[in-house]
Amino acid sequence: MTGSLLIIAAFMIIPLLVGVLSARQSQETSEDFFVQGRAMGSIAVFFTVAATWWSAFAFLGSNATFYTNGPVFLTALAWNLLFGFMYYWIGKRVWFLGKRFNYLTPSDLIGDFYNSEALRITVAAITLIFTVPYLQIQLTGGAYLIEVASGGLIPFWLAALLFYFIIIIYVWIGGIRAIAWTDVIYGALLFFGMMYAGYYISTQVGGPSALFSQLQQTSPEHLTMPGPNGTMGYPMWFSLFAITAIGAFMGPQIWLRMYSVKHGKLFNLMPFLLGLAAFAYVGSVLSGYSGVLLEPNVENPDQILPIMLMEYAPYLLASLIMAAGASAAMSTANSQIHAVSTVVTMDIYKRYVNRDASQARIVYIGRLSLVGFSLVAYIMALTVPGVLVTIGIAALAGTAQLVIPTLGAITWKKAHPTAALVGLWAGVGCVLLMTFGPLSAPLGFHAGIWGLLLNIALFVGLSHALHRRDTAVVERFTQARYDYDAEYHPERLPSYTQEPKPSYAQETKPSIADR
Repeated sequence: MTGSLLIIAAFMIIPLLVGVLSARQSQETSEDFFVQGRAMGSIAVFFTVAATWWSAFAFLGSNATFYTNGPVFLTALAWNLLFGFMYYWIGKRVWFLGKRFNYLTPSDLIGDFYNSEALRITVAAITLIFTVPYLQIQLTGGAYLIEVASGGLIPFWLAALLFYFIIIIYVWIGGIRAIAWTDVIYGALLFFGMMYAGYYISTQVGGPSALFSQLQQTSPEHLTMPGPNGTMGYPMWFSLFAITAIGAFMGPQIWLRMYSVKHGKLFNLMPFLLGLAAFAYVGSVLSGYSGVLLEPNVENPDQILPIMLMEYAPYLLASLIMAAGASAAMSTANSQIHAVSTVVTMDIYKRYVNRDASQARIVYIGRLSLVGFSLVAYIMALTVPGVLVTIGIAALAGTAQLVIPTLGAITWKKAHPTAALVGLWAGVGCVLLMTFGPLSAPLGFHAGIWGLLLNIALFVGLSHALHRRDTAVVERFTQARYDYDAEYHPERLPSYTQEPKPSYAQETKPSIADR
């Protein structure tokens, strides 16, 4: 027991030390605190993106889903590839525009392109409303693991409180730089923990081959869709594939990681690296399926992995692997708390409360927002029940709706602000009504899919029907997209038989923080 408590203590102390060290390189500016001065290097980029993307949803929720619903979560192998492709194709363009026009939040890019305050406020509201429940998942998952690893000496409420107390301190001190540095450590620990936990637990039933052989005999419905409950067929497979990747990618924490990158070339390897990392889910397959044989009657499926570790693994090894799981939760939670504080500070306080705020004041308000939103998530974790994957998918379905106006902003000059606004309202409304209201999602697809389809139809239809009059804004973005292609994809440009369009590379435009 003493060894487990020491492991937990180390898990808590390491990010504090990293926060102190990173603070020595920090500057008291909003750009440094929120996006590390747009100078994040390759190793930090990969680990902070991967660790932020992989959360308690992945470490605990994946095992629970294999345990209760069969193979549907194997779509995770595909959604990692989709996420990696989006980070390369969309993220690189978002980064370019962010660097060109000094953006810090999703609302900056979308609000600027569509030249609409209503849309800017809507985007900020969506990022806040749907990020907080996903933040709750991280707190709940991390607290579960600490509670079990301590043998119950640290109760759930105290584990959750400690979890967020640590995050607040090191993010307060070091901003996104502290987050990125800790993510390098926690990312490596996470991937090791998922893989080794699955392999070790499967040895309790004779190894992976014996596991599947026994499962075929005793519970074959766990090996085929629609799973033992009959609800997780191919429509849900596709829904998880699309909603999870798109919703996580559109979260404000990933936007900050797009804006923070130092060089555009760093985006190129992300599809391969994230796809390769997805093989860690093999560990979740083995853990979840082993639980079907070893612990068939667990009341809370989210606890199946820690229960099996404490029951079948040496105590210190179990505690170390659970610390890896807690790192998955912390590496996402720290990013989400930091991201929502960025949205509150820049999209609300700086724009509508105090336009003339000093850089020091902006950073201070960002730090206060860390405390406020972490408190909301803590209260929700104690009072709002729910399975981690269920809460996570509902939250991701909301943020996924942002991909439609984002694609319009980076690719299509006909995209209209009214179309973007109506599409977002309709898509989010559809998600809420089908998830929490009287409507049910038809044909087995998740509400988020129907929300996206409605969003796309309204966005495309209204953009063709309406005409933009703010031609200066449209042309500014058209020129930026041309410059992006000229730098990174010249093969897409027409033949240079005419003089190239004049470059706006030297154009000076006030930063979002100064407007």
